[in-house]
Amino acid sequence: MHKNNNKNSLSLAQYVIQKRESLGLSIEELADKSGLTVYEINSIEQGMELFLATTIRQKLAKGLKVDNKEIKKYEKKTDFSIATKAQNDEIREQILMNSTNPNFSINCPLCGEKLITRIAKLYDLEDNLVLRPKARCTKCPFQLID
Repeated sequence: MHKNNNKNSLSLAQYVIQKRESLGLSIEELADKSGLTVYEINSIEQGMELFLATTIRQKLAKGLKVDNKEIKKYEKKTDFSIATKAQNDEIREQILMNSTNPNFSINCPLCGEKLITRIAKLYDLEDNLVLRPKARCTKCPFQLID
């Protein structure tokens, strides 16, 4: 591919747009060829998706006639070591303390986007209720792990 020198400066959105346009495809045509929805293609091209689920990446690669590893090169890299144990513990505590507050929100320690939070209600072997705070990011791979 003759644009390899631009690889490091292109975002996933820019890469998909350039590749789609070089194939002469509209968004609708790419959606049809890849088996994705127009909404999914728009989300990727508008930069709303920084990394893709494997199945979406494979479908997009098929539509763009590239190997899925080529697409992965343009996805945002995330350093999972940024979220410390202390940050995770603080998030757990905040979720538990604010479980009844409908306006509660907390941001991701990795990218700053809003976390989707919930409390899982589990029971131990003695039938005691155990509350487990759960959280995942809407934009990056951050997930609160037990």
